[in-house]
Amino acid sequence: MAIRLDQLEAHLQQGLKPIYIVSGDEPLQVQEACQLIRSAAKAAQFDERETLIADSNFNWDELLSTGNALSLFAAQKLIDLRLASGKPGNEGAKALLSYAENPPESNLLLISTGKLDKAAKNSKWFKALSGQADHIEIWPIEAHQLPKWIEQRMRRNGLAPERDAVTLLAELVDGNLLAASQEIEKLKLLLQEGDSRITADTIRHCVVDSSRYNLFSLVDNALKGDASQCLKMLTGLHQEGVEPLQIIWALSREVRQLAMVAHAIQSGQQAEQAMQSLGIWRNRQPLVGKAVSRLSTTRLDALTRQIAEADQMAKGIHRGNLWNQLERITLQLAGAPLPNQ
Repeated sequence: MAIRLDQLEAHLQQGLKPIYIVSGDEPLQVQEACQLIRSAAKAAQFDERETLIADSNFNWDELLSTGNALSLFAAQKLIDLRLASGKPGNEGAKALLSYAENPPESNLLLISTGKLDKAAKNSKWFKALSGQADHIEIWPIEAHQLPKWIEQRMRRNGLAPERDAVTLLAELVDGNLLAASQEIEKLKLLLQEGDSRITADTIRHCVVDSSRYNLFSLVDNALKGDASQCLKMLTGLHQEGVEPLQIIWALSREVRQLAMVAHAIQSGQQAEQAMQSLGIWRNRQPLVGKAVSRLSTTRLDALTRQIAEADQMAKGIHRGNLWNQLERITLQLAGAPLPNQ
């Protein structure tokens, strides 16, 4: 059964399904959907939780053995299966089919993965699971939806934002829900007790004037072509202990968008029309246009592959120096030649 994210909490209160599938490319919402399911499982006395990372080296026999293993500590168990992609391969498909045929009554299986394409949804393993599962498909927040999402999140956190404040924060985070969430948490901490009003000036003071290195500035400086500043900021992010996956997400999102614009222009579309059709904020169009004029579709496609490699490094699937890889990607995005070029 397909469940929207905004329906999930109420749906969980009606009882738990034996299997849940959470898919999508928006990390924050996938994480929050999974957390809602984990919390509901905990409340229903699924006191043991076992996490399985299904990467390229994963032994799929573990899923079945974990599912059938009796626990010494809890009567019910949550199996948290994280797919590296929506394509589990032949062995994975067989294991998922086998699990779906006879799911243990004492288990709850939570599967989280990236966006599932049409082929994945039509696969035998997905159809078998779907017969007993709720599927929560996470869709990206569109540009016109972001202000409403931010306002609702602020109000859930006890804040009272003015319209201009919501609009300004939406422009600053430019679709990055994780960043928006972090800024809202910061606003809660910075405001004095009893003062919940958020104005545009509050946003300017707390967000715009923040002197810490951040992901948005890193990406913006790369689009501007300021390679030296990018390297300083990447070093700052590293020293601050920022998770590499957050940087990879920001770079991936930007490169994917640039590639879409570049390919649209290559096919004959005007740059402004291409950017508008992709929902790029007007105040960011000059930055994006400058980067697209500097970067070829070939370079952008190569950057997409390099970012995928960085993602595999961060997840332990691929060996290599992750921060060196991020440096190479950022330099190329900024249009700078690499040292060996």
